[in-house]
Amino acid sequence: MPFFNMDSPIGNLQIQVENQKVTEVEFRPKKHKTPSNCNTADREIFELCQQQLIEYFNGKRTSFDLPVELRGTEFQKSVWKQLEKIPFGKTISYKELAIQIGNPLSVRAVGAANGKNPVSIIIPCHRVIGSNGSLTGYGGGIERKEWLLEHEQKLASGVNLLF
Repeated sequence: MPFFNMDSPIGNLQIQVENQKVTEVEFRPKKHKTPSNCNTADREIFELCQQQLIEYFNGKRTSFDLPVELRGTEFQKSVWKQLEKIPFGKTISYKELAIQIGNPLSVRAVGAANGKNPVSIIIPCHRVIGSNGSLTGYGGGIERKEWLLEHEQKLASGVNLLF
């Protein structure tokens, strides 16, 4: 499974591509070198993913169009699919997310599934916040969640950002 590294304004992203699908986008220190011997098709998907992430960070993209393979339980996948429906620049609470998937009593399970999202940013788990508006939990760290939310809210409100 090839891992690729990508620098972003908020740290290194490690991107895994397998069978021409993105399977992971996580904030991690550079542990793996980008493989030189991976197949051309997977490298092309990585390059597409990298380009779309660069566009996102540069304020030119608000959604992603990538082949993604989600690996998890059916419950986790239902949560992750619902995350994709949260509009750019908006947030919802874990409770609202539980209601949206038709399981209003599963707030903790929704939070756990959100925390296991393997495709950060692409599937916007950072858009889920506490019922009181607090920025609770984010695998990449609260400071990154705050940056991502501020980035999106500024763009959604029409503020022109240049990086």
